[in-house]
Amino acid sequence: MNLKLTRPLCVLDLETTGTQLARDRIVEISILKVYPNGDKERHTWLVNPEMPIPEQAARIHGITDGDVTDKPTFKELAPEIVSLLKDSDLAGYNSNRFDVPLLAEEFLRVGQDFDLGRRRLVDAQVLFFKKEPRNLAAAYAFYCGKALNEAHSAEADVKATFEVLDAQVGRYEDLENGIDFLSAYTTERKTADLAGFIGLDEAGVAVFLFGKYKGKSVADILEEDPGYFGWLQNAEFPRHTKKVLTAIRLKKRNG
Repeated sequence: MNLKLTRPLCVLDLETTGTQLARDRIVEISILKVYPNGDKERHTWLVNPEMPIPEQAARIHGITDGDVTDKPTFKELAPEIVSLLKDSDLAGYNSNRFDVPLLAEEFLRVGQDFDLGRRRLVDAQVLFFKKEPRNLAAAYAFYCGKALNEAHSAEADVKATFEVLDAQVGRYEDLENGIDFLSAYTTERKTADLAGFIGLDEAGVAVFLFGKYKGKSVADILEEDPGYFGWLQNAEFPRHTKKVLTAIRLKKRNG
């Protein structure tokens, strides 16, 4: 194993009902937990999303309503997943933009505490795109010399992602071998929320990255235009984004 780990790394992949963070649900989750000594354990669950799986999504990952009817809901699985992830950093393929934000959404949706503040996030896709811009199947062929024949199977994707990430570290001499460096290297921009609606400027101040107040201080706008906060809370934004907005507003009010 090329990766030097100081604590476990959980590589995750989700199959979902769609790509909308505020609306869609997990139908399959696979986690490969890699320990500093190289030991690994793999867990895969089919999940009842408590909503119909659109035909378009089913065509991609092959999971239908019938496959998940008698499976546990995310709320039922959440404690077990939190326990598995509790001491680990997180990695994946396109995970910073999709898998981690959606997983956080699911946890918030069921009222499960899941602190991302102390976790380092590594995205093998970002690293790959910076070095060799392509997709996971191409990355697997390029770095590992293998064909990804079961693409969009969460278990196959998570296994391939770890092999790609491990091979990347062994291939590029300019990559420092440690999760701190890899996390910083694969973080494309600084944001206060996982979905990327609230950015952090050079001074670390939270600013809106969208809408009529784009580039403006979130704390200042929420104080000057309290109605905007109400609109944001009622609009279809991810729960994590709303949680961050609430925290910024309360911090401003409490001085």
